[in-house]
Amino acid sequence: MDGADREVMEFDVVVVGGGPAGLAAAIRLRRAALAAGLELSVAVVEKGSEIGAHILSGAVIETVALDALIPDWREKGAPMGVPVTEDRFLYLTRRRAFSLPTPPTMHNAGNRIVSLGNLCRWLAAQAEEAGADVFAGFAAAEPWIEDGRVVGVITGDMGRLADGAPGPNFQPGVGLRARTTLVAEGCRGSLAQELIRRFDLDAGRQPQTYGLGIKELWDVDPARHRPGLAMHSVGWPLTADVYGGSFVYHAEGGQVAIGFVVGLDYRNPHLSPFEEFQRFKTHPAIRGVLAGGKRVGFGARALAEGGYQSIPQLTFPGGALIGDCAGLVNVPKIKGTHTAMMSGILAADAAVAALAEAPDAWGVTPARYPELMQASWVLDELKAVRNVRPAFRWGLWPGMAYAALDTYVLRGRSPWTLGHHPDHARLLPAAKARPIAYPKPDGVLTFDRASSVYLASTTHDEAQPVHLRLRDPDLAVAHNLAVYGGPEAHYCPVGVYEFVDEGAGPRLRINASNCVHCKTCDIKDPRQNIRWTVPEGGSGPNYPNM
Repeated sequence: MDGADREVMEFDVVVVGGGPAGLAAAIRLRRAALAAGLELSVAVVEKGSEIGAHILSGAVIETVALDALIPDWREKGAPMGVPVTEDRFLYLTRRRAFSLPTPPTMHNAGNRIVSLGNLCRWLAAQAEEAGADVFAGFAAAEPWIEDGRVVGVITGDMGRLADGAPGPNFQPGVGLRARTTLVAEGCRGSLAQELIRRFDLDAGRQPQTYGLGIKELWDVDPARHRPGLAMHSVGWPLTADVYGGSFVYHAEGGQVAIGFVVGLDYRNPHLSPFEEFQRFKTHPAIRGVLAGGKRVGFGARALAEGGYQSIPQLTFPGGALIGDCAGLVNVPKIKGTHTAMMSGILAADAAVAALAEAPDAWGVTPARYPELMQASWVLDELKAVRNVRPAFRWGLWPGMAYAALDTYVLRGRSPWTLGHHPDHARLLPAAKARPIAYPKPDGVLTFDRASSVYLASTTHDEAQPVHLRLRDPDLAVAHNLAVYGGPEAHYCPVGVYEFVDEGAGPRLRINASNCVHCKTCDIKDPRQNIRWTVPEGGSGPNYPNM
């Protein structure tokens, strides 16, 4: 894409995404450049209406990367919640809970229960204090490519009508020209996916696999609140052939963050991760925590679970992938913030060195970034646990047995590396799968999708073009509905997709205004027929405290 016919703003570095990786990179870029006697202009562009609006995580985080980035974060008042004081790990049956030994990877001593959105808001302030420009409400829609190199990004147009024509308030996107571009969009970022395809960055890697995380915030009865308790579970309501589990984190301020993650390699097309989460809350061990409380937040987001063997090539001509768009989550730990931030720090160091060596060049590749990652603890940590997630393809108990073997005996040094299957290729035809009857919500403990979307404060101008696009509109009915029973109506956690029959036969209705940008449809559609593209900047969820 050539941005020369648009308004152009020039920067030394453009960072796409205002999450922990992108903001860590921006802070480090400014500080490392000044330490080297350089003056680099740095811009962060974020598609959410504000920094933190699209940030969703559990979140228990390790502080190792934050310690490296801002050693005096305590004195600076970083919103780091409460320290973890107790770990619990449960196996659930329909009515009982059995305590299991907490795996070493899930020990959280020294970690913190935080709102990652609030931490990102604080990091954005630190980035601006360091001299970076932070632009929220601007969606990077396309890479700006010249002579085979990325030289920045093009932000999306504003004010187009549903048919794509310019409306009365039309504003064309802006070209952000950069000497180096760092892409930090988070899981399944659309710009990152385009760059991975264009530059073949996943050649020789295993397919990425994903989970869908759904989270609620509850204000709970003070008598039931245990600040610092981090509880996880496996088992019910999922069957043994489905990877997933829960988290219940007792945070500060009388709140509990409760969530459920379902691996998107599940096979039953009738399964609904949203409904499984609602069922999970009815378990006696969970109901007792929430009784008398009030749900005050809801959100959903995919997370990359492929691990070490699915990490793409980290650099492309003119830039690099950092954070979860590179798949840096440690799945057994259920953590990725620390690895994402460290990748941003290392990419920034590599970018400063590369720009210093080529002071007049555009589209500069931070070539030392992969080398710095290899020398850091990040890839060592991910390599050591690389076989745990794929072992669960054999089922819950074989997977847990292998995880114990890998952790306690092999200690991550197994001479083999297990592979993955693409999630979209895993579904069984509906006729070969067990139907699932989910109970109706009670409005007290369990809820419907409509009220959940409301809590996510999701907004899209309904006059704008639909950002969820079908490559072949006929496939939705002719293939997905006919063969798989319309799985998009089940896997979407907010009811974006529904099949309706208005007299002329069934058709797929896309309620794009409900979208919380979780990316599940882009991942799980069996023919990869749904393409998630960025809507207008500022659209999507507005998470206040997630």
